[in-house]
Amino acid sequence: MAVPSQASLNNQLLTLLPEADYRQIAPDLDSVHVARGALLATAGDPIEHVYYLTSGIASLVASTPEGNRAEAGIFGREGYIPTSAAMGVELSVHDVIMQIEGDAYRMGFAAFRKWMDHNRNFAKVMIRCIEAFSIQLTYTAISNAVHGVDERLARWLLMCHDRVSGDEIPLTHDFISLMLAVRRPSVTTALHVLEGNGFIRSVRGNIIIRNRQTLEEFARDAYGKPEAEYQRLMTGLF
Repeated sequence: MAVPSQASLNNQLLTLLPEADYRQIAPDLDSVHVARGALLATAGDPIEHVYYLTSGIASLVASTPEGNRAEAGIFGREGYIPTSAAMGVELSVHDVIMQIEGDAYRMGFAAFRKWMDHNRNFAKVMIRCIEAFSIQLTYTAISNAVHGVDERLARWLLMCHDRVSGDEIPLTHDFISLMLAVRRPSVTTALHVLEGNGFIRSVRGNIIIRNRQTLEEFARDAYGKPEAEYQRLMTGLF
């Protein structure tokens, strides 16, 4: 298979690598299409591949022993999944589910570990991404504790908007319910609030962002800090 040129990639981590380092790891990348609902990792199972999304969104989903489930965080073209592979963890703790279909480059677990051990710049970028994702998780916990459902929904829609091309986001009420860990009636009410304020338009299976600036203002401090930290962590590495 032809090695993809670095200039053609749409994953921020892979494009961040110095060219010489990218040329080393590129032969281990395979291009794949990932359908909505596909499991990229399964809790309790060995991690087979690491995925670098170039489009679409995947969710890290945590489950309790009783079967309750909630989204812990999301990934798009800004990162890779599962991040636990960078620490040499062989079994996935969580499910990683593709929520919005897209494309990706994937690397086998053994190859990923090889480059973590033998390419300093590759490892540096991957570890920085872990820190950025941990900040996202921290602010999700804070938001769940101090913000209402309306603000949490606004935050999450902004995060999705950051990771898709255009203003239309293919989202179902069931997915949003999982993401916010609330029942569907609460999702419907929150969507009506955002739509009534002119921030979004909700149509069957899709959310259209109409006014991002006012949506950010409505979200207040629920959104922005993790995004700024990502930019700080990924700037000036090389």
